[in-house]
Amino acid sequence: MNLFLPCILLFATTLFSQTNFEKAEKLFNQGKYALAKPLFESVLVDNQNHLKTLEYLGDIEGIDKSWDKGMFYYGKLKTLNPKNATYFYKYGGCLGMKAKESNKFTALGMIGDIKKSFEKAIQLNPNHIEARWALIELYLQLPGIVGGSERKAEKYANELLKISPVDGYLAKGSIAEYFKRYKDAEKNYNKAIAISGSKTSYQKLADLYKNKMNLPEKAKIVLENYQERNKS
Repeated sequence: MNLFLPCILLFATTLFSQTNFEKAEKLFNQGKYALAKPLFESVLVDNQNHLKTLEYLGDIEGIDKSWDKGMFYYGKLKTLNPKNATYFYKYGGCLGMKAKESNKFTALGMIGDIKKSFEKAIQLNPNHIEARWALIELYLQLPGIVGGSERKAEKYANELLKISPVDGYLAKGSIAEYFKRYKDAEKNYNKAIAISGSKTSYQKLADLYKNKMNLPEKAKIVLENYQERNKS
C-alpha cells in the first residue's frame, strides 16, 4: 500500500489544482478578478508553468494596471512558448501602457521593445489583427523625431485591409481622423459600415460627426440607423 501512496497524493494534488483552476476560470469569466487571482496563484504552487494560469494572471494584472506584474507573467509565457503570438502581443501591450504612464525619457527607451513585441506577434501570426492596430496607434502617437510615421501607420492599415476589410477601413478612417482629414475619415467609416454593419463602425462615424465635424444631427441619424438595422 505504501508503494501507491505517492501516486494517490499526486492524483489528489492534481485534482485539487484542476478544481481550483476551474473555479478561478469561472470567476474570471464573471469579472470577479480579485476572487479569481488567489485561486490561480494556488494552481501555480503545484504547477508553476501552467500556461493558461499564467496568462489569466497576466490578464488580471493588466486589468488592474499593474504593468510590471503583467509583463512578468507574459514574459514567462514568452520563454515557455516562444512561438505564441498572443504572448508577445500582450507583453507589448503592458510595456506600451507602462511607457504611456512613464516620464518621456523613460518611455523613449522602451519604444524599441514595444515595436519588437508587436512585430514578433505579426511574424508568428501573419493574420494578427490586434498587433497591427497597436502599431498603427504607436506610429500615430509618437512624434516624428522618435519614429512616429503616418506612412508606417498606413502600411499596417493596408495590411489590415487585406486580412479584415472592416478593420482596414476603420484603421484608415482613424488615421485620417487623427490628421483632421475628416471627409476622408467619413468615407472610410461608411465603407466599414457597408461591409459589416458593426456597432463599432457606426459609433466611429457618429463620434466623428458629433465631436469633430460639429454635426450632432447627423450623429443622431447614424445611431438611429444602427438601432433600426438591429431591431430584433
